[in-house]
Amino acid sequence: MAKFAIGIDIGGTNTKFGIVSRDGKIVVQDRLLTSKHDQVQDFIEELAEKLEPMIEEAGKKNIAGIGIGAPNGNYYTGTIEYAPNLKWKGIIPLAKLISEKFGLPARLTNDANAAAVGEMMYGCARGMKHFIVITLGTGVGSGIVIDGKILLGHDGFAGELGHVIVRPGGRLHKGTGIRGSLEAYASATGVRETALEMLTENPDVESLLRDYSINDLITSQTVYECATKGDKIANEVFQFTGQILGEALANFVMFSSPEAIILFGGLTKAGDLIMRPTREAMEAHLIQIFKGKVKLMFSELPESDAAILGASALIWES
Repeated sequence: MAKFAIGIDIGGTNTKFGIVSRDGKIVVQDRLLTSKHDQVQDFIEELAEKLEPMIEEAGKKNIAGIGIGAPNGNYYTGTIEYAPNLKWKGIIPLAKLISEKFGLPARLTNDANAAAVGEMMYGCARGMKHFIVITLGTGVGSGIVIDGKILLGHDGFAGELGHVIVRPGGRLHKGTGIRGSLEAYASATGVRETALEMLTENPDVESLLRDYSINDLITSQTVYECATKGDKIANEVFQFTGQILGEALANFVMFSSPEAIILFGGLTKAGDLIMRPTREAMEAHLIQIFKGKVKLMFSELPESDAAILGASALIWES
């Protein structure tokens, strides 16, 4: 019986991958830059350079297969379809390409669904049957669990909550061409855009952010660092972001009545700067029967671990 499965988490910026034991221990892991590869074939070649020595060390006969979490990943077809935060356009048969490259079975799902499976098996959603995972990274993803099962929909794409419209006619999402989506505001990219807008709209307000090159060095991390130093505009950026995210989460609560909403991904490193305004806005926009019922929490798993674990679990389920 195979001892291990491989989990691959493909994000808009980074790809994390590792070999995982049946009991959920990541034996070895590594990462590469997704964003530097214009062609999926080049991405797979670099992945092979890093992953094949791991496979050789573990013994290929001991590996059951490869599970993949990816933006716009379709569980039913094994394809990535029109992912706005990836350079690879159109429909990419990634599970087939990975399987052919490594000579192992491969299964694929949406990256946020993989994170939700990781939380359900190994994280703070253990024992829960109704919860939502919101991933706050380069984009905004979501994995919705109802009655203990990932919500997939008829075509495999249910739960694209990052593309829900929260500000009609608002900020343009360059990847989709849609205006006013949650992802345009509550992602790490959105935080940067908000900071740039606030600096432009408030030219007379002093800010540590003005010491950085606008085009290169202002990131969500920069905004966080300035906010912790008491910078007014940086703090207003997180207040604004949390307000929009909390309003959206209230809508999601009233849709599926989850026990918890779990926030996951790089933006959660901002801690209370993002959690406090988000929780306040969510509760303020709930009708009475939902107030105070839904736990809003950060993932307990290290960011890379949850998605790798969840992706690898696709193999044990198949």
